[in-house]
Amino acid sequence: MPKPIKKKKTMLYNLGKYKVLYLMFLPGIVFLLINNYLPMFGVLIAFKNINYTDGILGSPWAGLDNFKYLFGTSDAWEITRNTLAYNVVFILLNLVLGTGLAILLSEVKGKFTSKFYQSVMLLPYFLSMIVISYLVLAFLGRDSGFMNTSFLPLLGKEPVDWYSETEYWPYILPFVNTWKNIGYYVVIYLAAVIGISEEYYEAAVLDGASKWSQVRYITVPFLYPLMIVMTLLQIGRIFYADFGLFYQVPLESGALFPVTNVLDTYVYRTFLIGGDIGMSSAAGLYQAVVGFVLVLVSNSIVRRINKDNALF
Repeated sequence: MPKPIKKKKTMLYNLGKYKVLYLMFLPGIVFLLINNYLPMFGVLIAFKNINYTDGILGSPWAGLDNFKYLFGTSDAWEITRNTLAYNVVFILLNLVLGTGLAILLSEVKGKFTSKFYQSVMLLPYFLSMIVISYLVLAFLGRDSGFMNTSFLPLLGKEPVDWYSETEYWPYILPFVNTWKNIGYYVVIYLAAVIGISEEYYEAAVLDGASKWSQVRYITVPFLYPLMIVMTLLQIGRIFYADFGLFYQVPLESGALFPVTNVLDTYVYRTFLIGGDIGMSSAAGLYQAVVGFVLVLVSNSIVRRINKDNALF
């Protein structure tokens, strides 16, 4: 007996059947094209000697000269090292402190107290880096900062010129970044913790599990997928640095460049001082490509370990 011929669902058929859904996400697609894909035309700048008279298309090709100059400078290793090292520290701090504080907050039973703690941690996230730079200056200022006028004298120590001493800033910058952004990660992880069914904890209590055992064998395993996704998203931007953090907070102090100069600030200074838009674009393209590759590699590793926890 011949099999019944199934109706072939063509693209036009699907468009007609689901036209309402396609119309609903059409504005999002248009926004994505205009905001994310059309500007990719500017990638050409990285391979050209830009002449403002001739424009992007009319300017002569430079090939890989912009990249050769970027990696041939004495700053190449320094800015790459700083960008990678700081971002690795930021990712680890956001992951460990974000999950830890979220778990602790989930144990706060008082509704008002819990909301108060969340608000206190989340407030710095909404402050601009300019405001934060002045807050840091209020603590570290040479003549009127809290550390030099109040804290260090109590310990019998001499005032420190914080904006000239490089050895302190590899600790100051991670502290400031964590203080500003940790509330954002705590809220995300806290939402995941609250979503875990209470039945698991009730069963664990009946089995005699301690609070630490509940966290270790119930809470943390349930958070693994979210932790992996958040880490992968941050790895994708591991070659990008928070421009405000590295430019505004150190107050553009030249003495601190060895420990505060990153790819983003280097690109800005290159364009602002030298006006070299080609090399600035080359550095930006370098950041995007390396970040894209790192996401693919990291996601591939996660898929090999556990396919369900992979981002895609």
